[in-house]
Amino acid sequence: MPQITVDYSAELDDSFDRRGFALALHPLVAETVTTKIAACKTRFRRVEDFVAGDAAAGDAVLHISIAMLPGRSAQTKARLTSCVLELAAAHLVPGPDVTVHASAETRDLDPSYDKR
Repeated sequence: MPQITVDYSAELDDSFDRRGFALALHPLVAETVTTKIAACKTRFRRVEDFVAGDAAAGDAVLHISIAMLPGRSAQTKARLTSCVLELAAAHLVPGPDVTVHASAETRDLDPSYDKR
């Protein structure tokens, strides 16, 4: 906990510093929601196909989902989400013909969450 999932378009393979992003993200999350850096876990999922609206090509997706145990206020979650999007932009240099649709969410884990 927190469980962080980053979905990103294949078009961003060479322009998104995933490891650098995760290494900068973990301290940010830990400080914002008062947890340990070692508790942060990030996985990246490459999205092969993405279509936005009626665009024929040139669009890419970057979506960051942060799930954590309940107990943080809506304001804390909103602040974290905003900071995460700023951090992602600092680790992303898309080509001139690529429109990145970036989004993020911070939510509570389901009560069924368990870990070992």
